[in-house]
Amino acid sequence: MVSAVAVVGVLAPVARADGGADYEQPPIAYSATAPKDAVVRLQEQIKRGELQFRGSDLDVLQTLLRALDVPAPSQVVVFSKTSLQRGRIRPKNPRAIYFSDTAYVGWVPGGLIEVATIDPQLGPVFYSLDPQAAREAGPKFHRDTDCLRCHGDMFVRGIPAVFARSLFPTATGEMLLRHGSTVVDDRTPFETRWGGWYVTGYTGKLPHRGNTFATEENDQLVFEATGRRPENVRDYFDPKNYPCDTSDIVALLVIEHQMAMQNSLTRAGLGARKMLAYQKGLQLTFKEPVTDEPAYDSVKSVFASAVEDVLDHLLFREEAALPDGVVGSERFRQTFGEKAPRSSKGHSLKELVLRGHMFANRCSYLIYSPSFRELPPSLKSRILTRLQDVLLNRDRSSRFAYLPADEKQRIYDILRETHPDAKAQWGGEGTNPENSYARRRPGAIPA
Repeated sequence: MVSAVAVVGVLAPVARADGGADYEQPPIAYSATAPKDAVVRLQEQIKRGELQFRGSDLDVLQTLLRALDVPAPSQVVVFSKTSLQRGRIRPKNPRAIYFSDTAYVGWVPGGLIEVATIDPQLGPVFYSLDPQAAREAGPKFHRDTDCLRCHGDMFVRGIPAVFARSLFPTATGEMLLRHGSTVVDDRTPFETRWGGWYVTGYTGKLPHRGNTFATEENDQLVFEATGRRPENVRDYFDPKNYPCDTSDIVALLVIEHQMAMQNSLTRAGLGARKMLAYQKGLQLTFKEPVTDEPAYDSVKSVFASAVEDVLDHLLFREEAALPDGVVGSERFRQTFGEKAPRSSKGHSLKELVLRGHMFANRCSYLIYSPSFRELPPSLKSRILTRLQDVLLNRDRSSRFAYLPADEKQRIYDILRETHPDAKAQWGGEGTNPENSYARRRPGAIPA
């Protein structure tokens, strides 16, 4: 579906005797549960005649992107044959991915449109749309369970997941899998990223694996990173069948963080809901008071692990260093940040710095997402308490020592002003004692 390499899984991966994934069993029942996501809302608009698809396949794609509020400048392009539509993918006819905070759209000219939208309870839900049928017989999104072959437990264990991979592709897009592949996130070293992808908007000297091919000689890998630093993809393929002529490096960096963050939220949510259901069953059996707060050590342990995993991803712990020369597309940078909630001082969690690390304020913007907002309240409260302790420097461990005091204070101010859950839970507390602003004005809370 939306990707074997690009997008398209708490619970330790459980291989059940009947072969079913753990998340397919109660209380999650992933495939049997009707999602409440953006595609469900689009299908209702279609039934009411409020959304129609006309024109070429490209026109259908662009209509869908607008309907899902997915910006076309988010386009990133992969030419390795790593999708269910692998027969259509080749370096001259690559697969493009578009994304927003809560939706991913995959497009290979001449094929189906693949969609993954995020349900806050289930995680990513995968669909396909036939552009021709959308024009002629009335559009219908098909929930695509085939995507779970890769997105359901193979590359990210234990959950339905979105992910990107870097591998070694041949000049036809075939994968040289005997030489390995890497699931990429914001911790992946720069030089091992983007094998099988086109990359535009990078001017630096540190190599990466994009924009080039590999071969084999006597079963040995032959691969050399290219020194080409293109501004667009026109030297590689004709982009007339795509909305944009870029495969933007900044969009690639952002989507790789976003997918890892989403997977952490999916894992935390599914795991917490499963353990609370388990606890409720025991409480009913032993005629104990039923509570949504962790009561047993096993439940507390899962919650504690989920809190640390989510917090590590939220605060970009162990983020790989970025080299100089990450420039990217101005169009993507503008569309990415234009709707971000901002503090009274103008700061947001989508401010890109691209010097050493991606963001000026290193707390993931997915803290605003429905996946975070609809976590079980007892888990979300623990995450926010832990986050507050870190940002106000009450956490004395070295785990987040890479965040300077002024950055912690900016993040705290942004969330306290713009995030309803943080605002409600944190109340009036708001000064990091190590922040220079606080030292100049003791006891003051920044606006």
